[in-house]
Amino acid sequence: MTNKRPARRIESLAAVSDGYDAIFCDVWGVVHDGLTKKRPAEAALAAAREAGLKVVLLTNAPRPAAAVAAQLDTFGFSRAAYDGIVTSGDATAALIGELDGPVFHIGPARDFDLFEGVSVERVAEADAEAVVATGLFDDEAESPADYAEMLARLAARGLPMVCANPDIVVHRGDRLIFCAGALARDYEALGGTVRLAGKPHRPIYDVASRLVGAVDRSRILAIGDGLMTDIAGANRFGIDVLLITEGIHGAELGGPDAASEAIAAMLAEKGLAANYLMADLQ
Repeated sequence: MTNKRPARRIESLAAVSDGYDAIFCDVWGVVHDGLTKKRPAEAALAAAREAGLKVVLLTNAPRPAAAVAAQLDTFGFSRAAYDGIVTSGDATAALIGELDGPVFHIGPARDFDLFEGVSVERVAEADAEAVVATGLFDDEAESPADYAEMLARLAARGLPMVCANPDIVVHRGDRLIFCAGALARDYEALGGTVRLAGKPHRPIYDVASRLVGAVDRSRILAIGDGLMTDIAGANRFGIDVLLITEGIHGAELGGPDAASEAIAAMLAEKGLAANYLMADLQ
């Protein structure tokens, strides 16, 4: 789906939801901004469920679904707005289990629960035979540039990396925070081998599909704001897309007044397409 046909602008999810049986909805940037929930998005997803659709929150968070649900609880995001959650952490756990030998973990302590139930030992950099990246150690103060020397050392040793979050950046409030995907990008540039399971890669969509059951792909709608994760992943998986234009790519897409034709052309240049556009989910 890479034509330049302009996507249809819609005012509400309810305007198109009767054409679908399931929704795969992004989390960070669509239902919350890292600090507070987005009430219109919560209401729209809850209404879709009431209308009979199954709603799966699909996130590149490098943590198990239960941890993401707990975070949403702290925002007061209603569990009536979704049927289940599938995370990059869920889809990545199997990749970690396939690694040979102990691993060096790059990421904050809050991501340790990714390793629960996985028979792999976490060790210091010098003792590792593989790398698992879930994020920066301190994403409030660091950038990928702080990891250049470390990544060069790891790549020189030929250690494979499993990246638990393919996102490059996300918004936390009005700030941009770097994610593990930025480290994976730099590691690949150094010649390192990287394996990913989150959006836009297929494993996370296969897990979500099993969760909604026997639903034809033509009856699944993906909602997201990340072009190379949410939109690319949905296009590759062959499902329709609602692009949230005031998310992470708001400025790049031309702001709230950008013409649908201009957005379609920009997407087509990247080999992408969307069926619908909306500034923010409601």
